[in-house]
Amino acid sequence: MLIRRLASLLLAFLLIQPAQARPDADLATGRQLTEDFRQGRYDRIWERRTADMHAALGSVATLGEVARYVESRFGTERTVTSEQAREYLGYHYYSRVSDYDRASLPMVTQWTIDRDGRIAGFYIRPRQEAAASSFLDYETRADLRLPFTGHWYVTWGGRTPEDNYHAIDKGQRFAYDFLIAHDDSSHRGKGAAPEDYYCWDQPILAAAPGTVVRVVDGLPDNPIGTMDAKNPGGNHVVMDLGQSEYAFFAHMRKGSITVREGQSVAVGQEIGRCGNSGNSSEPHLHFHLQTTPDLGNGEGLPAAFRHYTADGEPVAKGEPLRGQIVAPDRD
Repeated sequence: MLIRRLASLLLAFLLIQPAQARPDADLATGRQLTEDFRQGRYDRIWERRTADMHAALGSVATLGEVARYVESRFGTERTVTSEQAREYLGYHYYSRVSDYDRASLPMVTQWTIDRDGRIAGFYIRPRQEAAASSFLDYETRADLRLPFTGHWYVTWGGRTPEDNYHAIDKGQRFAYDFLIAHDDSSHRGKGAAPEDYYCWDQPILAAAPGTVVRVVDGLPDNPIGTMDAKNPGGNHVVMDLGQSEYAFFAHMRKGSITVREGQSVAVGQEIGRCGNSGNSSEPHLHFHLQTTPDLGNGEGLPAAFRHYTADGEPVAKGEPLRGQIVAPDRD
C-alpha cells in the first residue's frame, strides 16, 4: 500500500502545464527547492505548500517517504542534463532532466509555484517517451479549420511529451487541448464551477466537411478537479473526413451535441458545446485525428490547420503549439 501511495504521489501533477520561458529568478527558485528536497530540508518545502497540497500529502513526513522511495527505486541524481523555467496562466514551473545512477531513463523533476509563491505541485518521475509513429512526415489531407471562433489558448500541442502529454499515446500522438484565457486565468473568480470557465458552453464547430460516425451524449459534466476515467472522451463526436482521417471532438457539455450519427456536416457547422465531461478536470476542447473511428484502436495523425493566426501572426497551414493563442483568420 505504501509503495502504491508513494508512486501515486510521485507521478501526480497538475494538468495545467508550462508555456513561456521565465527569468533566471525562477530557475534559482527551482534549484533551491530541489536542493532542499535532496538534503532533507522538508520543513522548508512544507511551509510553502498550498492547503490543497497539505491535504493531499497529509504531513511533512510524506516528503521523506517520497525521497526514500525515489532513492530506493532510481538511486541518486548524478548529472543535470537540462533545466528550464516557464509560466502558464499565472503558474510558474521549474523542470530539470537528470541522470540517476540506477535509473534506465532520464528523470524529470518539476515544481509548480502559484501566484502567491506557494508550491502547488511537485513530481519526480522517469522521462516519458513519445509513442512511435509511422506518420511523422504525414501531410493532413482534410482542409482543416480551427473548430471554434475567437481566440483560444493551446494548453497541449506539439510533438514531444514536454509540449504535449498526448504524444506518449499512439492514437492521440498529435492531439490538442484548447481553452480560453483572460488576464492569465482560464476562469472567473476562484473557478469553483464549470460555468466559471471562459470556454464553458462555447460552440464547437466541425473542422472540415464530413460524416458523423459516432455520437456520445448524456454523460455528466465533472465538478472541477474531478475526472471520469471510465469514459475518457466524455460526450464526444467522431467525424469521418474521408481518406482514412477521423476527427475526434471530446469533453463536450452534456446535452449539447446537435448532430447525429450518419449526418453529413459542413465545415464550421456547430456540432456541440464545450464542456467538462470524461477524463477532464476543467472545461476544454480535446481534438485529434486518427486512422480509425475507435478511440484506443488506431494511429494518431498530424492535424495541420489552415488559415489561422498564432500569437497574432498569420499561418497558412500549421500545427498549433503549446502556449500559443490561436484564432481563425476570419476573426
